[in-house]
Amino acid sequence: MKREYPSQPIVGVGALILNEGKILLVKRGVDPGKGRWSIPGGAVELGEKVRDATIREAKEESGLDVEIINDRPIDVVDSMTTTEDNRLKYHYILVQFVTRPKGGALKPGSDALDAQWVPLEKVEKYDLTKPFRAFFQKHKHELPKL
Repeated sequence: MKREYPSQPIVGVGALILNEGKILLVKRGVDPGKGRWSIPGGAVELGEKVRDATIREAKEESGLDVEIINDRPIDVVDSMTTTEDNRLKYHYILVQFVTRPKGGALKPGSDALDAQWVPLEKVEKYDLTKPFRAFFQKHKHELPKL
Protein backbone atom coordinates (compact mmCIF):
# COMPACT_ATOMS: atom_id res chain seq x y z
CA MET A 1 0.00 0.00 0.00
CA LYS A 2 1.34 3.41 -0.85
CA ARG A 3 1.97 5.74 2.08
CA GLU A 4 1.34 9.04 0.32
CA TYR A 5 -2.29 9.65 -0.62
CA PRO A 6 -3.37 6.20 0.65
CA SER A 7 -6.73 4.63 -0.14
CA GLN A 8 -7.16 3.68 3.53
CA PRO A 9 -5.43 4.34 6.86
CA ILE A 10 -2.12 2.65 7.58
CA VAL A 11 -1.64 1.00 10.98
CA GLY A 12 1.59 1.99 12.65
CA VAL A 13 3.23 1.54 16.02
CA GLY A 14 5.30 3.69 18.32
CA ALA A 15 7.75 2.59 21.01
CA LEU A 16 8.07 4.91 24.00
CA ILE A 17 11.43 3.70 25.25
CA LEU A 18 11.83 4.89 28.84
CA ASN A 19 14.94 4.53 30.98
CA GLU A 20 15.87 6.31 34.24
CA GLY A 21 13.68 9.38 33.70
CA LYS A 22 14.59 9.74 30.04
CA ILE A 23 12.82 8.93 26.78
CA LEU A 24 14.50 7.95 23.53
CA LEU A 25 13.76 10.38 20.71
CA VAL A 26 14.73 9.83 17.09
CA LYS A 27 15.07 12.52 14.45
CA ARG A 28 13.00 11.36 11.51
CA GLY A 29 14.84 10.89 8.24
CA VAL A 30 11.73 10.42 6.09
CA ASP A 31 8.32 12.04 5.70
CA PRO A 32 5.96 12.59 7.33
CA GLY A 33 7.84 14.70 9.85
CA LYS A 34 11.27 14.52 8.23
CA GLY A 35 13.82 16.40 10.35
CA ARG A 36 11.62 16.47 13.45
CA TRP A 37 11.87 14.44 16.64
CA SER A 38 9.53 11.63 17.65
CA ILE A 39 9.68 8.14 19.08
CA PRO A 40 10.80 5.07 17.13
CA GLY A 41 7.99 3.59 15.12
CA GLY A 42 6.63 2.68 11.74
CA ALA A 43 4.09 0.68 9.78
CA VAL A 44 2.92 -2.77 10.76
CA GLU A 45 3.80 -5.31 8.08
CA LEU A 46 1.23 -7.69 6.63
CA GLY A 47 0.86 -10.69 8.95
CA GLU A 48 2.79 -8.99 11.78
CA LYS A 49 1.35 -8.50 15.27
CA VAL A 50 1.40 -4.90 16.60
CA ARG A 51 3.55 -5.84 19.62
CA ASP A 52 6.09 -7.60 17.38
CA ALA A 53 6.09 -4.56 15.07
CA THR A 54 6.80 -2.29 18.06
CA ILE A 55 9.83 -4.35 19.06
CA ARG A 56 11.06 -4.57 15.45
CA GLU A 57 10.67 -0.84 14.77
CA ALA A 58 12.46 0.06 18.01
CA LYS A 59 15.42 -2.11 16.96
CA GLU A 60 15.46 -0.80 13.37
CA GLU A 61 15.37 2.87 14.35
CA SER A 62 17.46 2.86 17.52
CA GLY A 63 19.59 -0.29 17.61
CA LEU A 64 18.03 -1.18 20.98
CA ASP A 65 16.34 -4.40 21.96
CA VAL A 66 13.25 -3.52 23.97
CA GLU A 67 10.52 -5.21 25.94
CA ILE A 68 6.99 -3.97 26.27
CA ILE A 69 6.28 -2.96 29.88
CA ASN A 70 2.48 -3.18 29.74
CA ASP A 71 0.63 -5.36 27.26
CA ARG A 72 -2.02 -2.64 26.92
CA PRO A 73 -1.17 0.30 24.62
CA ILE A 74 -0.80 3.65 26.38
CA ASP A 75 -2.76 5.30 23.55
CA VAL A 76 -3.94 5.05 19.97
CA VAL A 77 -3.26 8.19 17.95
CA ASP A 78 -4.79 9.43 14.69
CA SER A 79 -2.10 11.04 12.56
CA MET A 80 -3.35 12.80 9.43
CA THR A 81 -1.57 15.27 7.19
CA THR A 82 -3.38 17.27 4.53
CA THR A 83 -2.07 19.37 1.67
CA GLU A 84 -2.87 23.05 1.08
CA ASP A 85 -5.75 22.01 -1.18
CA ASN A 86 -7.10 19.82 1.67
CA ARG A 87 -6.14 16.44 0.17
CA LEU A 88 -5.24 13.74 2.68
CA LYS A 89 -1.53 13.06 2.10
CA TYR A 90 -0.86 10.74 5.06
CA HIS A 91 -3.25 8.86 7.34
CA TYR A 92 -1.85 6.66 10.10
CA ILE A 93 -3.45 5.03 13.10
CA LEU A 94 -0.60 4.71 15.61
CA VAL A 95 -0.70 2.21 18.47
CA GLN A 96 1.73 3.41 21.16
CA PHE A 97 3.38 1.03 23.66
CA VAL A 98 5.62 1.83 26.64
CA THR A 99 8.86 -0.15 26.50
CA ARG A 100 12.22 -0.33 28.22
CA PRO A 101 15.62 -1.26 26.82
CA LYS A 102 16.96 -4.73 27.53
CA GLY A 103 20.03 -4.76 25.27
CA GLY A 104 21.59 -3.57 22.07
CA ALA A 105 23.55 -0.38 21.45
CA LEU A 106 22.04 3.02 20.68
CA LYS A 107 22.58 3.78 17.00
CA PRO A 108 20.18 5.60 14.65
CA GLY A 109 18.77 3.36 11.94
CA SER A 110 18.72 4.04 8.21
CA ASP A 111 15.52 6.11 8.39
CA ALA A 112 16.56 8.08 11.49
CA LEU A 113 19.01 10.99 11.35
CA ASP A 114 19.83 10.90 15.07
CA ALA A 115 18.77 9.25 18.33
CA GLN A 116 19.11 10.75 21.81
CA TRP A 117 18.12 10.02 25.37
CA VAL A 118 16.19 13.10 26.51
CA PRO A 119 15.11 13.92 30.07
CA LEU A 120 11.30 14.02 30.20
CA GLU A 121 11.34 17.65 31.36
CA LYS A 122 13.27 18.71 28.21
CA VAL A 123 11.26 16.88 25.54
CA GLU A 124 9.04 19.83 24.63
CA LYS A 125 12.10 21.97 23.81
CA TYR A 126 12.76 19.73 20.79
CA ASP A 127 11.24 20.28 17.35
CA LEU A 128 8.73 17.45 17.69
CA THR A 129 6.37 16.04 15.09
CA LYS A 130 2.87 17.40 15.55
CA PRO A 131 1.32 14.01 16.50
CA PHE A 132 4.07 13.24 19.02
CA ARG A 133 3.86 16.72 20.60
CA ALA A 134 0.10 16.24 21.14
CA PHE A 135 0.68 12.74 22.52
CA PHE A 136 3.43 13.93 24.87
CA GLN A 137 1.37 16.83 26.20
CA LYS A 138 -1.49 14.43 26.90
CA HIS A 139 0.68 11.87 28.72
CA LYS A 140 3.68 13.76 30.15
CA HIS A 141 2.43 13.65 33.73
CA GLU A 142 2.01 9.87 33.78
CA LEU A 143 5.31 8.98 32.03
CA PRO A 144 7.57 9.56 35.06
CA LYS A 145 5.50 6.99 36.98
CA LEU A 146 5.96 4.23 34.39
